[in-house]
Amino acid sequence: MKLDPRTKLYMILVVSAVVMMSATTPLLWTVRIVITMIPIFLLIGEKKYTSAFGFMFLYAAAMVLTFCFVSESSTTFFKNFVTGYTGIIVQFMPCMITAWYVVRTTKIGEFMSAMQRMHLPDGITISLAVVMRFFPTIREEYSSISDAMKMRGIAFGGGNAAKMIEYRMIPLLFSCVNIGDELSAAAITRGLGGKVKRTSVETLKLRITDWFFITLFTAAAVVFILFKYVL
Repeated sequence: MKLDPRTKLYMILVVSAVVMMSATTPLLWTVRIVITMIPIFLLIGEKKYTSAFGFMFLYAAAMVLTFCFVSESSTTFFKNFVTGYTGIIVQFMPCMITAWYVVRTTKIGEFMSAMQRMHLPDGITISLAVVMRFFPTIREEYSSISDAMKMRGIAFGGGNAAKMIEYRMIPLLFSCVNIGDELSAAAITRGLGGKVKRTSVETLKLRITDWFFITLFTAAAVVFILFKYVL
């Protein structure tokens, strides 16, 4: 199911607004869970099975710990630690899942065209475009570094934990600096900072599915606000 980038950005906006408000009733928890599961199912539809099921497992585990174990009255350090940890996951993971879905399923050309249609300044557009390419590139770089370290037998086991941190994290930090410079140079080379309006081969149009998800997320936000602050 291909969605317009503007629809995806609206989904991030709604999810970010909802998770900033605490859920105190079963209805509000249901609304939050629904808008969290929608990006997961969209990832499955895009055949991103590893990301989708990984997010689903982590979110489900955090929800189980929150409602089954944390609800029990106890003042032990372990219970307090689990309470804080699961609270952070449950609170902020919906935003992470939605943002990951947007990054993994949106092409840079589509994103740039959508930003131009929304008449956003080039500074914001170029910055967001660089960020969207930065994290997937870092993920690929870390995977390459991990493969190289495995060939050399450097891993957590065998008393090589310190070497693992040194030989993986330090190259990754230098790669982050180089990748940031390269992406910025690539953006300038493509004329993203020019004064002439860029053309795009991507044709964007809000379809029925886009309006469906816009309506669904708008209704979720309205219901959440009404039952949280009005009713």
